[in-house]
Amino acid sequence: MSTSPPEHLAGAVLSIDLDAVAANYRTVLKHLGGVPSAAVVKANGYGLGADKVAPALAAAGCSVFCVAHVGEGVALRGILPDAEIHILNGFLPSAAEAYAEHRLIPSLGSLGEIAGWKTFCGDSPLPCNIHVDTGILRLGLPPGELTAIADDLSMVDGLDVRHVMSHLASADETGSAQNHQQLAAFRKARAILPMGKAWFANSSGVFLGSDYHFDLARPGVALYGVNPTPDAANPMTGTVRLSARIAQIRDAQPGETVGYGATHKITEPTKIATLPVGYADGYLRSLSGTGSGTIDGIPVPLVGRVSMDLITLDVTDVPEAKRQPGQWVELIGPDNPVDAVAAAAGTIGYEILTSLGARYHRIYERNRA
Repeated sequence: MSTSPPEHLAGAVLSIDLDAVAANYRTVLKHLGGVPSAAVVKANGYGLGADKVAPALAAAGCSVFCVAHVGEGVALRGILPDAEIHILNGFLPSAAEAYAEHRLIPSLGSLGEIAGWKTFCGDSPLPCNIHVDTGILRLGLPPGELTAIADDLSMVDGLDVRHVMSHLASADETGSAQNHQQLAAFRKARAILPMGKAWFANSSGVFLGSDYHFDLARPGVALYGVNPTPDAANPMTGTVRLSARIAQIRDAQPGETVGYGATHKITEPTKIATLPVGYADGYLRSLSGTGSGTIDGIPVPLVGRVSMDLITLDVTDVPEAKRQPGQWVELIGPDNPVDAVAAAAGTIGYEILTSLGARYHRIYERNRA
């Protein structure tokens, strides 16, 4: 699932701490207070490599995994032959045989999907989930279809329902009234659909309290170090470090400009470092003029636009010995956490992680002494 050029052929190195991923899973379990937890490894393990993070999570005790698409489920089955694997994006009729062949559990979110799954299974029910929409208006049974089931329970007869699930829309906003509204709606849905286990809390939902935990949680981004509680300190451990070597140093004089569009004008003698990272690597163009890195803890602001393959940083304040070609610059890491990078880009940590490109040399760290 993940590709990585050799270090000597790559312009930057992405280090992924699998011990931190496992530690974050244990942190989630601690907050769940005895309720078990699945792990969401969709989007190639949120960009970190599902082939590496899923086994690390399994070694930490996780046995239930979630992906978005059936194709992801097929790939994950090859990695985790004994895991329980759920497909969050529903039932894809054109891929029906794949669910059975690879023991994948679809999350049925409409009367049409329920009917289609029952037809496919025939007299031999296969495991499934029923997904109820409690207010996010994406996937899941809408209120009218849930009412139709309440009026005619034969619609769900013969299903082997493992979980009844829903998804929180505003769990990262602890004061949002929508959380309470969705919780109430989910409880009403469970009264209509009491079969299987109740499955509700996502990453931020885990931290909303025990009312949201039910029988099983399914965190995703928190496992990879993104803060699930944006209004408080991050309870999770960072999992990634992105570093690039300086390719070239330029002396810039007042009146000169940097990069495409001449968006940054030099006003005093400046040292400009060019790094071989750009938006083709997932270093977002929206970081133009707002991003930064560090050299031995010294902040170095990004100046000018992010281009496809290169960025430029002002390293004037860095001692000369540490601003030479070949010097490492940290772009994501302890000095510049993924949430800080996301804030500078005007986005969220999810996008930063899932955008991480294939041109980085990847190092997976495990069991460090």
